[in-house]
Amino acid sequence: MTKRFGPTAVEPATPLWWGGIALRVLTWLFALGAVIVHQNDFQRPALAWIVLGAMAVWTVLTGLVYSREALRWRWRWFVVLDVVVVCGLMLTSPLILSHTQLSGVDPLITTVWVAGVPVAAGTRFGGYGGMAAGLVVGAATAVARQAFTLDVARDGVLLVATGLLIGMSATTARRSAAALAEAWRREVANAERERLARSIHDSVLQVLARVRRRGAEVGGEAAELAALAGEQEIALRALVSTEPSGAGTGEADLRRALQLLASPKVQVAAPAGDVLLPAAMTAELVAVAREALSNVDKHAPRARVWILLENLATEIVLTIRDNGPGIPEGRLAAAEAAGHLGVARSMRGRVAELGGTISLETGPDRGTEWEVRVPKAGTKR
Repeated sequence: MTKRFGPTAVEPATPLWWGGIALRVLTWLFALGAVIVHQNDFQRPALAWIVLGAMAVWTVLTGLVYSREALRWRWRWFVVLDVVVVCGLMLTSPLILSHTQLSGVDPLITTVWVAGVPVAAGTRFGGYGGMAAGLVVGAATAVARQAFTLDVARDGVLLVATGLLIGMSATTARRSAAALAEAWRREVANAERERLARSIHDSVLQVLARVRRRGAEVGGEAAELAALAGEQEIALRALVSTEPSGAGTGEADLRRALQLLASPKVQVAAPAGDVLLPAAMTAELVAVAREALSNVDKHAPRARVWILLENLATEIVLTIRDNGPGIPEGRLAAAEAAGHLGVARSMRGRVAELGGTISLETGPDRGTEWEVRVPKAGTKR
């Protein structure tokens, strides 16, 4: 499955891939010069030219693979194979160089060409992958030298640092591209929402407003229709004025979702900022609030309702209070025994599945107050 980082499927770290390709070409040219200069001192000059040719072929092959635009074509297994091949070519150095060259300061047959490996691994796997590739190449350098010297240690540190820095750069590029894609998506969604809002305002909302005004003037049954039209007008205005949040991240804004429940008789009080929760948790809490409002409509249709949302450090507190006649003692138990499971299953059951608690305070002429407490993801009660 192709991972999209924005409006296009281009890999954000593509400049790093091309930089790695250019590095290989330049370092292979350096290796060519080193072979020309030192070939008379080699034990097996012919083998040196064979290895140099293999390095050229591998440079071209990796260039073809790493120059692809989409990340999916830069296979993980190929990057691992890249590490293996480069280290294998480097380990031919004891067969080519003389003992004096190995123990001295003369470069191995691959010279600095091996630096392309931690660059590729870091770009593909991130900082840890680049460091791992640098450690492997550094260890292969020590084996090829048949000694662990200060020069070998220095080369190893540089290889590890190169892989780490390139890996961090690639990770940052991908995260920045993902953030830019999300901002772009929101901008497009907001533009479409504003277009729909203008269209709805010029048609549906104006009709609802007119029905509300005329119904209130006429009175009687028309007044009830006016009240319903007013509620729908407020709900529709809240819907078209609510911005999408958390899309693509598996999160949803509980504050905005609860605001859609507002009506002339339902007031919602919530924090100013987004209350982002897992989408499933948000849906369950909104369902609990809807069930509470449904009970109010059934048993106290003229009551007013207040919904309060609190975003605490470790938990979410949702309070639904009304000024109705309250619930008589034993009423809920009798309803559950009669098979009416709205409160038992829809409210208490949902909250229990979220690992939270729900409490009820009510009484004759005291109204009803539900308090729901649900721990945030990653926290324990």
